[in-house]
Amino acid sequence: MNISVYKPSLNGNEKKYVNDCLDTTWISSKGKYNDMFAERFSEYIGTQYGTTVTNGTLALHLALLALGVGEGDEVIVPSFTYIASANAVKYTGADVVFVDSLEDSWQMAPDDVERKITKNTKAIMPVHLYGHPCDMDAIMAIARRHDVFVIEDCAEAIGSEYNGKKVGSFGDIAAFSFFGNKTITCGEGGMVLTNNKTLFERVVHIKGQGLATHREYWHDIVGYNYRMTNIAAAIGLAQLEQIDKFIDRKMQIAALYTDKLYGLPVTVHKSVGNVKHTYWMVSISCQNIEDRDSLRNYLKENGIETRPTFYPIHTMPMYSHKYQSHPVAEKLGWSGINLPSYPDLKDSEIDYVCECIKKYFS
Repeated sequence: MNISVYKPSLNGNEKKYVNDCLDTTWISSKGKYNDMFAERFSEYIGTQYGTTVTNGTLALHLALLALGVGEGDEVIVPSFTYIASANAVKYTGADVVFVDSLEDSWQMAPDDVERKITKNTKAIMPVHLYGHPCDMDAIMAIARRHDVFVIEDCAEAIGSEYNGKKVGSFGDIAAFSFFGNKTITCGEGGMVLTNNKTLFERVVHIKGQGLATHREYWHDIVGYNYRMTNIAAAIGLAQLEQIDKFIDRKMQIAALYTDKLYGLPVTVHKSVGNVKHTYWMVSISCQNIEDRDSLRNYLKENGIETRPTFYPIHTMPMYSHKYQSHPVAEKLGWSGINLPSYPDLKDSEIDYVCECIKKYFS
């Protein structure tokens, strides 16, 4: 057996659409697929406006810039997330304020968000980690009380739902990622979505080198080149056509892992509340933290690739100059494992992974 932790499924119209780009010679940011992908993805999520960008990290950066986040501002971010969530804030010159997570859902803890609000807070960034939605009712209520923005980081939660509504449609603005291991992929790519026309126009302006709309090759702000290529958008559109199939299979995979690992000293990351957890990665936490690395090594020896869950960002050198304690984030970061989770994973391969985990604990 040789089982990867993740690999994309490219069995739809990807080659057809890419060949169309090559045949028409529209291979850079011009061409029909960028608009088609943005329009259909926005419709799928349930927002009015969307624009493609180079990757998910830059989608966050653009969202922050569009909201005017900069020096002297604070943005509240969960410590238990991928580094890009915090780094995008630092790109703007603003300060990152970390909060802990909830032990049951692994998501940003609203009570801790409330405690960390100050006069300098400009925005809250809920990250829908591993495909499980944050408690958006609580987070939006906090934002309204304190008159701050909400930037949804949906990189890992394409198609996830909270109370029947897709994540990315709650806050002021949202960022998505289409990296090679995401639920749908362009290889590299991202999207910014919003229901606010002004924010949308600001994002488009900034991502296109600050090109003015009224005068050809005239630039009226310092912008960035964050544009997606037509080829990447073509792949993304083909992937979007298969999104329901991918998510259904991911949820089946999670159910199989949950059933087959029952009774072992591990906890599968499950759905909490009225949510649709799309299981970007099926993850487990070991009851004994000491088992995490040795279990991963045992699985590696048996041909199974895994990943550790994210290390809490507040413990990393560039963010640890002030001592902080976020006990839930630390527990999840030291004890968690991402298991093979890609849509083309076979039931027999899941059986093998679970049998190896059982053998380790026996």
